[in-house]
Parts: sequence; structure tokens; C-alpha cells
Amino acid sequence: MFSMKDKTIVLTGAAGGIGRAVAELLDTVGATLVLTDINGNQLEALNHSFDDRHYTVEADLASAEGRSKLVDCCTEMLSPPQMLINIAGINQFAKLADYSDEQLTKLINVNLTSQIALCRDFLPLFSRLSAAAIINVGSILGSIGMPGYSVYCASKFGLRGFSEALGRELMDSPVEVRYFAPRATQTTLNDSRVNEMNKALGNAMDTPQQVAAELVNFLKNHEKRGYLGWPEKLFVRINSLFPSLVDKSFQKQLGVIKRYL
Repeated sequence: MFSMKDKTIVLTGAAGGIGRAVAELLDTVGATLVLTDINGNQLEALNHSFDDRHYTVEADLASAEGRSKLVDCCTEMLSPPQMLINIAGINQFAKLADYSDEQLTKLINVNLTSQIALCRDFLPLFSRLSAAAIINVGSILGSIGMPGYSVYCASKFGLRGFSEALGRELMDSPVEVRYFAPRATQTTLNDSRVNEMNKALGNAMDTPQQVAAELVNFLKNHEKRGYLGWPEKLFVRINSLFPSLVDKSFQKQLGVIKRYL
């Protein structure tokens, strides 16, 4: 059982919906947090709601400079962090044909490339510890390709595969790599079209607080992978074994989905 009390944890995307809820919950269980986000005002507002034991680093982790700023801060700490939780990410519900080159590059960079680079940059620090953990927060759509989310799915499929491969690569090291996949969540990443579509399809949406509670429970056990929600967990398994069945399900829903695209 992994206890969060007296642990120091780096939390990316800390000012966002899920990130903020996770930060608030980890604060209550006694963890010391290194909170990082690109939005400095929201980050400071979050930190001011806590006592003075936490740290904040305003940084754009999609840039090498931003990642270096965060890693340097952690390296200089008297008690370096033992865990990195990667929550930072963006979303776009759109047809592939409607993406610009800039939008494509940004989404893949924020959701995948920068997260891979950040894990790499933390390895020298984590490798010196007796035990450390990297938790990459992906999505159910990292296991199920959904119409309207082709690029987002590509980024999350990539993050899931990266987490699995890196975890196996580091099995003989003190660094553990784990992957946690929420389902649709009520955050500002989803605009009104997405909320209306999910309602029309009968898809459940969790609150950030529900996701945070499940994530913290996941941190306390030794599972390598965690998937949130039912029947989403079942669909992940079906899609891996019998993808044609999921094809047929989406074919029936395609008219509704395209109504909101």
C-alpha cells in the first residue's frame, strides 16, 4: 500500500478541473505538492487555498524551457519528489478534415510529446531514489477509437503505449510507471456540444471530484493500469478482443455524433 502522507508529489495540469480536484484531495491526506500549470493566476489561487507546505511552478510543459524550469525546481528541493502525476492535457472534438496543422501539432505536443519528454527529464532524479512512481493520466479514448476524436485518440493511444513500454523498460529500476484512464468528465475541456452529445448518447460523465477520488484510490494499490467507469471498462476489453462489435456500435451512433460535429 502506497501512503501519500509525507510524500512529495509533482502534479501537472494542477489548475485544471481534474488536476485541481486531485490537488485538493492529496492535500487532505498529507502529501506535499509541487503544483505546476501554464495558468499562473489559477495556480496561485489554488495554492492560496492550502497551507504553506506546497510549491508552485508556473510553466509551459510543452516547451523544453518549461520542463527544465520544473525539473530544476524539484532537483533543488531538500526532499525531492517521489512521484510525478501527469494530468496536463487538451482536447478537441472535431473532424480530422477541420484540423489545421497548428492544431494537430499542438494537441499531439501537449498530450503526448511533452509528456514523454517530461518523463525522460525526471528519470535522472527518480533513478537516485529508493522508490519512485510516474502516473500518466490518459483516457478511456486511449483504448477505444471514437468518431470526432481521431487526433485526441491518437495522443491518448500513444500515451498508453508509451506508459506500458516504459514501465517494462524500467522494471529493473526503482521507477514504477502506471497508467490511469478516466472516462468522460465534466470539465472545461468539453464544450457544450460534447456535453449535449454525451447526453444524447446516454454516456455517463463523472465530476472531477469523482475522478480524483478514484485516482487517489488507484495510487494506493499496486495495479499498473486503471480504467474508470462502467460499461466503459467492458468496452475497453471488447474493443481489444472483438473490435468489429464496437465498430457496429459506433455505426449506430454515428448520426448522433455527426449532428454535433
